[in-house]
Amino acid sequence: MATVDQREAGQDDPESEDEVYEVVDLTEYARTHQWWSRVFGSNSGPIAEKYSVATQIAMGGVTGWCAGYLFQRVGKIAATAVGGGFLLLQIANHSGYVQVDWKKVEKDVNKAKKHLKKKANKAAPEINTFIEEVKASDFLKRNIVLSSGFVGGFFLGLAS
Repeated sequence: MATVDQREAGQDDPESEDEVYEVVDLTEYARTHQWWSRVFGSNSGPIAEKYSVATQIAMGGVTGWCAGYLFQRVGKIAATAVGGGFLLLQIANHSGYVQVDWKKVEKDVNKAKKHLKKKANKAAPEINTFIEEVKASDFLKRNIVLSSGFVGGFFLGLAS
């Protein structure tokens, strides 16, 4: 059998059947080397440390489904209200109940555009600093399992 010094020096015997293997306890290895710690860094977030992967996916899926379902229902109601209001205004306009001064509307829209452009240029640095402070990607990296469950549930909620 080749000794450790001989193996390190590259002098081990290739036909030697007596090799030393390290025994690895897989349960201990799994506790100390979690897959998300290797992929996303050592700080994997509080939720990833408290709950199992199945629980995180279930929590994310249920909350995502609720959010998607509500988004779908509120979106339908809002679209119906806006579309219905626009339809009623058009019927009233064609029936002669409402007279629209389109030149004044165009003038007011152009004025509003200029005002928004001025405000947008002033607000842009504030928005950029806010976005840099929030950094949602850090949250997603720390809670990737929960986030993926939420996205899947959200799409299921939209479809139902």
